[in-house]
Amino acid sequence: MTLAYVGIGSNLEDPQAQVRRAFDELARLPDTRVTARSSLYRTAPVGHGAQPDFINAVAVLDTKLPAAALLRELLAVEARHGRKRSFPNAPRTLDLDLLLYGDARLNEPGLEVPHPRMHERAFVLAPIVEISPELDIPGIGPASERLGACAGQNVERIA
Repeated sequence: MTLAYVGIGSNLEDPQAQVRRAFDELARLPDTRVTARSSLYRTAPVGHGAQPDFINAVAVLDTKLPAAALLRELLAVEARHGRKRSFPNAPRTLDLDLLLYGDARLNEPGLEVPHPRMHERAFVLAPIVEISPELDIPGIGPASERLGACAGQNVERIA
């Protein structure tokens, strides 16, 4: 079994409900169980600013799935939620990012772990530090220290 961290985000079609349903769907993935769920956080959009705020969270999974298979499952969940990839940083019904896969450092087509920008984004780091305060991001360092470096980013814990 491998511990995998999955970032969850939504800013369309009742984002809080989308994130809560995503937690439930992650718990039904084959050979996988959810071992931790963060609170929900409201955050401003990054990149394309003319859109609603996001609801973000992080789930920790204990999985037997290889990283590539887990990513395929995550993309299938996004598709069931009506995810469309119209342009980078576009509004979305559901976004699932494979942030960490154990201590692995992978760089394959379509799969980079640790997620390449996770250590720069408070909307990822705040939920991670909430559920895993001692977590080290492979090749980066302690998540709590990286969160401190993102102090200017507005992240509001809501539930």
